[in-house]
Amino acid sequence: MVIAFSAILVRLAEVSPSTAAFFRCAYALPVLALLAWHESRRYGPRTVRERVPLWIAGAMFAADLTFWHHSIEAVGAGLATVLGNIQVVLVGLLAWVALGERPDNRSLASIPVVFAGVVLISGVVGSGAYGDDPLLGVVYGVLTAITYALFILILRQGNADDRRPAGPLFDATLSGAVFSAIGGIVVGDIDWVPDLEAQAWLVLLALSSQVLGWLLISVSLPRLPAVLTSIVLMLQPVTTVFLGALLLSEAPSTVQLLGVAIVVLGVAFATLKPRERAPAPV
Repeated sequence: MVIAFSAILVRLAEVSPSTAAFFRCAYALPVLALLAWHESRRYGPRTVRERVPLWIAGAMFAADLTFWHHSIEAVGAGLATVLGNIQVVLVGLLAWVALGERPDNRSLASIPVVFAGVVLISGVVGSGAYGDDPLLGVVYGVLTAITYALFILILRQGNADDRRPAGPLFDATLSGAVFSAIGGIVVGDIDWVPDLEAQAWLVLLALSSQVLGWLLISVSLPRLPAVLTSIVLMLQPVTTVFLGALLLSEAPSTVQLLGVAIVVLGVAFATLKPRERAPAPV
């Protein structure tokens, strides 16, 4: 529920994609640094070998945020968040390619279902699609999902010690700030001094989504079954669609809302496994 407000706050800040990505990470660093320092005092320092992968995760996170912010501009906060969360399906494919872990048949069967929903969100079917450029928004949304999936895979690998949620998140966030700044300089769209109203929204974005939201996720991941985690996290895009309509007057077309429903159902089909029956007593 906390991270469901992320896209809303980005939209309210009215800054460039790179600016929003950089300040979301930068304003979160002091709080995360304090929490990471407390963890180090209590459990000892982490090794360089443990921390290096998290810098790679941060680079993926910077790309994820930048693509996502472009998608928000093109297709709105709600639909962009739905598109970014098809990562739930893509994680399985990437784990298959990178780690040799073949997804089960339900996960594979859900992929065309999810992408059918993506096509409907893109606005190429029907008329009256919401967004300045829905098709471009979908392209950015798929790129968001790919980089988001890579970020989650690497973060999980670097977050093996469930006593330390803040340390790995600090490393990834610091790296995310650095790579967001580099990307913004290369593209030429970063604003180093946003106006005070924009900075207030960005501070709220950093403290709510990046600190509180991601700390809650980091604490939860090793303590909940993967199935339950995936289903609960799908509350984010659904809630953002409603928040976008309520707070930003976003009005997706009927076809686009049908696409949202298909994406959510496809993800649910991939992650909800039938309960295995216990063997009958002898």
